[in-house]
Amino acid sequence: MPEGDTIWQVAHRLHAALAGQVLTRADLRVARFATADLTGRTLLDVTPRGKHLLARIEGGLTLHSHLRMEGAWRIYATGERPRGGPDHQIRAILGNVRSTAYGYRLPVLELIRTAEESRAVGHLGPDLLGPGWDPEEAVRRLCADPARPLGEALLDQRNLAGIGNVYKSELAFLAAVSPWLPVGDLGPDVPARLVATAHRLLEANKDRPDRRTTTTRFPGTPLHVYGREGRACLRCGTRIRRADAEAGNGDRITYWCPGCQPGPTRSTPAASPTPRTQPND
Repeated sequence: MPEGDTIWQVAHRLHAALAGQVLTRADLRVARFATADLTGRTLLDVTPRGKHLLARIEGGLTLHSHLRMEGAWRIYATGERPRGGPDHQIRAILGNVRSTAYGYRLPVLELIRTAEESRAVGHLGPDLLGPGWDPEEAVRRLCADPARPLGEALLDQRNLAGIGNVYKSELAFLAAVSPWLPVGDLGPDVPARLVATAHRLLEANKDRPDRRTTTTRFPGTPLHVYGREGRACLRCGTRIRRADAEAGNGDRITYWCPGCQPGPTRSTPAASPTPRTQPND
């Protein structure tokens, strides 16, 4: 699933191509909204909210989409043949005289009233890349359930919006704590440091073509642990390990360094939290 910085980039590409322009083509290939006619309306802006995209349209309407694992928006010059996948995978088309955006494999696509956007994104915590970023509130939410494993708490978009699996693993490494450590067992300064680091990293990466969390410039080392299973830790030399996702508990693939991140692992959990629905979107 794309991280918040990736969604920020998608939103800004869509905004540059569509905002301020009259829609000459608008096709929503979802049964509920297939008859909606948006042509002739001006697309006002495209705004990211965590991992959600909000395309606001003249007349008080918002096209809300979420990419999840498979979705994508592709932009082409109007008249150019799209190449983002088979035509039957296109869920939305928004075009003007210059550019046309195609939404492929979008698992979430709905047309809502702009005044009712909170119905789609009101559950989200502070947005790491939003104008109203509130680190104190993010820390409060992150620590609200002391028994919850850190990695799970970081992925919960109700705590802070924009962290995905890459940043989950990288943040736990940078804090030198196990991703399975209950947040209540973190040192007193660690939650605020985690939140500040998350904000710094997403801000630094939102304009980069390739995400980086390390300062080293050795080839092939943009990340500390994510995707580096079996390779030497850049800090201590211990082999990076990977734990695959477990069904039913909201967990995902996790990478960590046993040398730098002491504490519980999935095979030796520190607590047994009640299974819950994981609001990772």
